[in-house]
Formats: sequence, C-alpha cells, structure tokens
Amino acid sequence: MEEEKMNLRLDIDVQKLEIDKLRKGKNKVEKELDSLKTDYKSCDCQ
Repeated sequence: MEEEKMNLRLDIDVQKLEIDKLRKGKNKVEKELDSLKTDYKSCDCQ
C-alpha cells in the first residue's frame, strides 16, 4: 500500500514536470512568434 502511494506521488511529480516543460515550450514559441510578427511589420513586407 505504501509503495503504491509512493508510485502515485512519483507519477504526479513527473506529470507536473511535463506540464511545466510544455508551458515553457509554449511560452518560448509565443515569444518567437511575436518576434517574427514584429520583424514582419518593421520590414513593411505587406
């Protein structure tokens, strides 16, 4: 029973880390997209 609880806690910790990693990746992609939009606007490539 205790071993199962420990495994569940570890699973939860792994899921939290994966979620954090995805959020950081999303933030990075959003920053890159904003940068590209800014570059596009400053280029007057419309």
